[in-house]
Amino acid sequence: MLTLQVLREQKESVLEGLKKRHFKDAEDLVQEVIEIDKLRRETQNTLDSLKASSNADSKKIGELMKSGKAEEATVLRAAIAQDRDKVKALEGSLADFEKKQQDVLYKIPNVPATIVPAGKSAEDNISVHEHGKVPELYEGALPHWELIKKYDIIDFDLGVKIAGAGFPVYKGKGARLQRALINFFLNEADKAGYTEIQPPIVVNEASGYGTGQLPDKEGQMYFVNEDGLYLIPTAEVPITNLYRDVILTEEELPVKNVGYTPCFRREAGSWGAHVRGLNRLHQFDKVEIVQISKPEDSYRILDEMSLHVQGLLEKLELPYRKLLLCGGDMGFNSAITYDMEVFSAAQQRWLEVSSVSNFETFQANRLKLRYKNKEGKMQLLHTLNGSALALPRIVASILENNQTKDGIKIPKVLVPYTAFDLIS
Repeated sequence: MLTLQVLREQKESVLEGLKKRHFKDAEDLVQEVIEIDKLRRETQNTLDSLKASSNADSKKIGELMKSGKAEEATVLRAAIAQDRDKVKALEGSLADFEKKQQDVLYKIPNVPATIVPAGKSAEDNISVHEHGKVPELYEGALPHWELIKKYDIIDFDLGVKIAGAGFPVYKGKGARLQRALINFFLNEADKAGYTEIQPPIVVNEASGYGTGQLPDKEGQMYFVNEDGLYLIPTAEVPITNLYRDVILTEEELPVKNVGYTPCFRREAGSWGAHVRGLNRLHQFDKVEIVQISKPEDSYRILDEMSLHVQGLLEKLELPYRKLLLCGGDMGFNSAITYDMEVFSAAQQRWLEVSSVSNFETFQANRLKLRYKNKEGKMQLLHTLNGSALALPRIVASILENNQTKDGIKIPKVLVPYTAFDLIS
């Protein structure tokens, strides 16, 4: 969430930035936060003064008793007792102001970075880089939802039988391809200096609030009611929350973690060809990279993370493009996001396979994630994350783009992991 200092001192620039998101309630919410904060600070000042006065009076009682002024001491004791009631009331008001302030702050999205364009939808995103040639497929080439049936490698009907729609069952070479991709992504992250983490795939409410999934995405998450736990939508949530309420040293930065997890998304989208097959699922596998950095380093690291993802796509020989998302298409928490999209030759459209984002201090402020600089001053850190990579659409693109009349060719870089070079 945005800091109070930024909202107080940079109100106009915050409102100007939020216009890029077309966030209609920005002015009202920002003003409400500022007004609540004013009342909170006034209450805090009154409380501090009352406590100081009461403490001073408590010391006077002893002096009065020593001087034989018992009657005056009794009057002062009564006044102090009244002050205690006032202190209790003021503390209650202060807690109410702090909760109300927090609730409003949770409703305000992150301010887009200066370079983010002010568009309304995905149509306004900007392509900043393209790589590779779109393959020309033979006549009669199939979309992946037909290919998986033809080669019996992924079964949606079995998934419906045991769980429901959006929970595929991977079989034989389909399962081995899935495992090969996971190992390939993890090994490449290891080479790039990331420490592998195997986190829980459920998180508590505090973790959901820490990285901003709550309250914004509550309807998209599976909830285990009896235990108050949420199934994770991405490994970003548990991995970043490892550092909740942590103070890092400058020598520990940047933190570089990677994790593979299954991910769960309750809202899998509308009906239609664009969400058929592996295009949109309730459960899917993903390898996630997370970095925590000093503010002055985060945009260099954002580029570094983007290049890492691009390198994976190039090694898989998949044609892709890199998009700078506009304000209207960006996630609630993000200050800037690059999407990587792979071209699916059989579907004749681009499929999003990765998002790489810099949240600046937005998550760190919620997490109370800070570091002590060389001058000994506490500062909020910047958090970043990226899909490296999400598997379903990568699998779909590999199947569709590499299909031949003889079968589906496996990218050369994956053959050491799959131990086969053709699905036939």
